[in-house]
Amino acid sequence: MTSTDATLLAIHLAATAGMAGLIWFVQIVHYPLFARVGVAEFAAYEARHTRSTAWVVGPLMAVEGVSALVIAAAMRDDVGVGLAAAGLALLAVIHTSTVFVQVPAHRRLSEGFDAATADRLVRTNWVRTVGWSARTVVAAAMPVAAA
Repeated sequence: MTSTDATLLAIHLAATAGMAGLIWFVQIVHYPLFARVGVAEFAAYEARHTRSTAWVVGPLMAVEGVSALVIAAAMRDDVGVGLAAAGLALLAVIHTSTVFVQVPAHRRLSEGFDAATADRLVRTNWVRTVGWSARTVVAAAMPVAAA
């Protein structure tokens, strides 16, 4: 394994682990507190939450996604086809859930607090929480497999 390969795997692991830590915080602390914001203030809160979160999540997700694709394309033999494929499959599940479940829930909440939507957001976010946790294990196994 070259030093460039090792750097790529380290960046990938850092981005993935960063997303896992962030999603656990969101799942256990942040989303459940939505119900405490207050109905009158919620739409403004949700708008600020969405804008602010994008600045943190966007770069991490971009680095994670690009590095996962590069690893799958250029290092799959080094890390193992199974790990590369598992990482991409988990990423596909996470992004599918984000686009088709969490983003629409946030759009609905941007109109004002709705308890059923907030509850659904907390319940369905477990897909991403488990997905990023599993991706962290996969990303951590890649440097070991490539060594």
